Amino acid sequence: MMSQMTMTVRLSGELSDFVSANVESGTYENMSEYVRSLIRNDKEQFERATFERLKSELTLAFSRPESFYSELSAQDIFERNK
Repeated sequence: MMSQMTMTVRLSGELSDFVSANVESGTYENMSEYVRSLIRNDKEQFERATFERLKSELTLAFSRPESFYSELSAQDIFERNK
């Protein structure tokens, strides 16, 4: 089940004018849609950055020679992680 939250954001000056201009130009239907769009974009950027970090770690791991790695048993891993 998705939760829903109501938030109040106060804007003044340049920020208020900027948001109003985006809504009045028809870029967004209303201020809530503008804020939702910003949050979606931020979430996508976070997910892309997370994926890129993982991809670079995997690229590094797979580029190392096999001699870099050593065989471990499950017990070795349990001991190491205590």
